[in-house]
Amino acid sequence: MSQAFNAEAQQSRLEERAGMALELARQLGADACEVGASVDQGLGVSVRLGEIETVELSRDQGIAVTVYVGNRKGNASSSDAGDASIRAVVEKAIAIARYTGEDPASGLADAALMATDLPDLDLHHPWALSTDQAVELALRCESAGRDQAGITNSEGASLSSSEVVTVYANSHGFLGSKRGTRHSLSCLLIGGSGDGMQRDHDFTTARKASDLASPESVGVSAAERTLSRLGGQRPRTGRFPVLLAPDMARGLVGNLLNSIAGGALYRESSFLCDQLGETLFPEWFTLGEHPREIGGMASAAFDGDGVATRDNVFIERGRLASYMLAAYSARRLGLQTTGNAGGARNVRIQAPTSPLEQLMQQMGTGVMVTEMMGQGLNPVTGDYSRGAAGFWVENGRISHPVEEFTVAGNLREMFSGLQGVGDDIDRRGSIQTGSWLIDSMTIAGQ
Repeated sequence: MSQAFNAEAQQSRLEERAGMALELARQLGADACEVGASVDQGLGVSVRLGEIETVELSRDQGIAVTVYVGNRKGNASSSDAGDASIRAVVEKAIAIARYTGEDPASGLADAALMATDLPDLDLHHPWALSTDQAVELALRCESAGRDQAGITNSEGASLSSSEVVTVYANSHGFLGSKRGTRHSLSCLLIGGSGDGMQRDHDFTTARKASDLASPESVGVSAAERTLSRLGGQRPRTGRFPVLLAPDMARGLVGNLLNSIAGGALYRESSFLCDQLGETLFPEWFTLGEHPREIGGMASAAFDGDGVATRDNVFIERGRLASYMLAAYSARRLGLQTTGNAGGARNVRIQAPTSPLEQLMQQMGTGVMVTEMMGQGLNPVTGDYSRGAAGFWVENGRISHPVEEFTVAGNLREMFSGLQGVGDDIDRRGSIQTGSWLIDSMTIAGQ
């Protein structure tokens, strides 16, 4: 796949196309313009029960143009970057801008904020992988899981490998490009029979193929996770400590970030409006982002506005230290952009960590949550309620699996009630954290 995709040539082509769109916009009367263009190519295979299910070779490209005529904004996009298509997209964007309402907050980010230092962040590691090799790896993964006693069926294993080039340019003269890769392998298995069947999965993902976990370890882990859920019961109803597995805790961090994002704030659809400086977490907890981390899954030298990225601290020693703002949302709020057009990048927690066993001892009796379902969050009030599954912990030890219950609370109370963070850090995504122990939530079971 990588041999047929010349990333350097694609980058040069996209940069030339973006420059053409900017010049056309200027000629047609736009006061300012910004262009985003991308092309990506990928290979994906899936297998089930030892047989090939799908093989997909994908290639997608697109170009999006946003123009500003005074304080009026228009945008249009196309999947074709040919000369005629670019002209049509620019003309359409300008036509739209002439009919939209004026918005004094619209426009490019300030020219002085554009990124000038664009280092190589080591994000591009193509995998010279043939279809046959990809199928073999997926088959090995599923086979290792199916070989575990108690596994009765499979929903398959999937492998994907993709390579992408993106370009952003604007009429300040800024031009930034990124090349990146992402590879992943996953497996989903079924254990038990009849009404007692359970399923679970595991996965590995990385920018470098050499950093992926082995196919066999992913399959075995998926099987172990599945088998551990057999014999699940409904827990008793009441208020108990809750221990959130790392991927569940990551979801809470995502809820926090969404609540301090500029769009939610200027729309007044967040329970954290006007809360800068307020204490949300214990004093020992700090959370921030490191967008220029070498090899990070979300690393970038510039944001979606072309603004230079930087390390930001959002929670400092428990207090809300910064919102997460792009140029537009910052203007709406009368603040300065934090370089977060496109979201937070490589979020990390600074806090004392404890082994999982120690956190279970600390909680005593309660629920360890390993899966949640539904989207039960009111962003305006912070009220939180979701379906869940996991394990009942009795006297600091896992007793049995539990299922078909809900966990409920309020994000502000959950954050302030954080009792500890585990050292079992899940490093597979942009948000990295260990387990979270929360002092008390409402469990609705039987």
